[in-house]
Amino acid sequence: MRTLLFSFLFSVIAFPAFSQDGKPAATAQITFEKMIHDYGTISQGADGNVEFTFKNTGKQPLIISNARASCGCTTPIWPKEPIKPGASGTIKVGYDTKRVGAFTKTITITTNSQTPETVLTIKGLVNAAPVEETFPGKKVEGAVPLERQ
Repeated sequence: MRTLLFSFLFSVIAFPAFSQDGKPAATAQITFEKMIHDYGTISQGADGNVEFTFKNTGKQPLIISNARASCGCTTPIWPKEPIKPGASGTIKVGYDTKRVGAFTKTITITTNSQTPETVLTIKGLVNAAPVEETFPGKKVEGAVPLERQ
């Protein structure tokens, strides 16, 4: 009885391993043109929008279930409809350039792809906008002094 039980368990466990033909499963596969965008040095308040273009290089429709930014200053927008095999799409990312200084932010894309999570990166340096200052006693061209009463 033990031998029969052992033989049955062995065949149940081993059969799937031997039945695979070594080919990867037919799934969706997301492939990006670039995964990092460097804004370089930009001015405070500049356009912080960028698009990441991708293609479904797999055999099944690609579904993007989520795009999660590493902080609230970055907002991703992704296609909600399935992307057919061979078709392309874009993920739009906006960065709030009102924040001054160097930044590196990530956007985690969750899909039904062979690799379920893909990380995109944006980075750059936002320089402060110039501020015009006026100091008391400074003469301003064309200004008329107030009369004292």
